[in-house]
Amino acid sequence: MNAGRRGDGEPGTGGASLCSGDILITGLRLTPLFLTFKEPYHWAGRVDHGSPVVLVEVETDAGIVGIGESVSSLAAEITTAALRVVEPLVLGQPIHDVARLVHEARHLGTFNHMPWFADFVLAGFEMALWDAIGKAAGQPVYRLLGGAVRDEVDYFGFVQGDTTEELVEDARDLAAAGFGVIYLKVGRGDEADVRNTAAVREVIGGRRLRVDPNCAWSVPDAIRMIRALEPCDIDWVEQPTTLLSVTALRQVREAVHVPIAADQAVLTANDVYDFVRQRACDAICLSPHEAGGLLAFKKAAAIAEAAGIPICLHGQSVSGITDAAQHHLGLSTPNLTDGNQIMHQLLVEDLVASPALDPVAGKLGPIEGSGLGVELDRDAVARAAEAYAKGVRS
Repeated sequence: MNAGRRGDGEPGTGGASLCSGDILITGLRLTPLFLTFKEPYHWAGRVDHGSPVVLVEVETDAGIVGIGESVSSLAAEITTAALRVVEPLVLGQPIHDVARLVHEARHLGTFNHMPWFADFVLAGFEMALWDAIGKAAGQPVYRLLGGAVRDEVDYFGFVQGDTTEELVEDARDLAAAGFGVIYLKVGRGDEADVRNTAAVREVIGGRRLRVDPNCAWSVPDAIRMIRALEPCDIDWVEQPTTLLSVTALRQVREAVHVPIAADQAVLTANDVYDFVRQRACDAICLSPHEAGGLLAFKKAAAIAEAAGIPICLHGQSVSGITDAAQHHLGLSTPNLTDGNQIMHQLLVEDLVASPALDPVAGKLGPIEGSGLGVELDRDAVARAAEAYAKGVRS
């Protein structure tokens, strides 16, 4: 019997049983990585030069290896250590018991009173389980999540740069590439925000323009700034106020004519329920890392759908592994909006060798390989691991 396997009726299994056809987890392979950006990434909080993540590989007794990616809100060593605490709980357990394994892991003492940290850590493990299940079934993950409800997912063009001139040049290139939604970071000072937004609007023509202050504004400042930016025909403003208050966002939404999207303030299904019940937003940006996995994302999206609120895929600083996982969610989520976020294109080097994940005219069709459908560039993984080990951090 494999170490850690539990049988029928044993304590802590919640009544789970093992079947003769089960594929069992034999280990977790965890690799801290540093993903380097092509250029400094400017947002209201700081300037980043890269991002730490943890490559999560779930090994099985069938020789199948599931691939996932956990983000590191703190140092990657902390995420790795937390997953090592989870490992004894999941060894010998069936890969198909996704809901049970994540539920039991979430209730370990390691994660008490730290639900956000638990989500960031466990999402990569759950992602790897889905990859392994898909590989075992010979099916892409989106089919396991209910099947595709659309033929392609629409992504926005993410404007990068420090100066207004750099932002304008990049926005012009994104518009020329066919992106229908352009996304601009603001919250960098009132004068700069107005100047940058107006300049980007001028070069992108009639394309939809979204701005994101990343919680940088108070309620009065948000109302004032949104009114100042309104002549630029803003599609929506994403999370203008603190992530700690649903009331703050609702106050802004009630005071302005520009639609408001919730982002950092909404992580769990409970948060989604709170925000839609209080009519605090017009859209919700969410990622599987924030929600705590693909299943949790689907639950949260269903709550928003019941309230008539669209969901937008929210990208963190991740590789194509997560972008692929989110794409499967996008294909299978009925209330998905246009202009979703994808992030691997900002990296000097992605971890994914295939398939190509770059949208064409802002669109990306189904990934048809088994599981997440990605093949890792092992040389790129080794270089990212070396960068983290050498302390090349943002």
